[in-house]
Amino acid sequence: MTELMSSGIELMFAGMGIVFLFLTMLVIVINVMSKLIQRYFPEEPVSNISIPVAQNTATDTNYIAAITAAIHQYRSTH
Repeated sequence: MTELMSSGIELMFAGMGIVFLFLTMLVIVINVMSKLIQRYFPEEPVSNISIPVAQNTATDTNYIAAITAAIHQYRSTH
């Protein structure tokens, strides 16, 4: 019984070691790939161009009113 138990423990440590090595290599490879991508494909700086805001606020208030009414109706029935 002890021989079977020691074989099981050896197999467990071997499996855990292989998984640990694989995950360590995976983290290293991902970090290297990230640095390579940042080096050869840098992000372009964001310009100060403002995004135009929608001018039709009446439609927005109608949507807000409809959503508020739907939420109120749902909460009153549940």
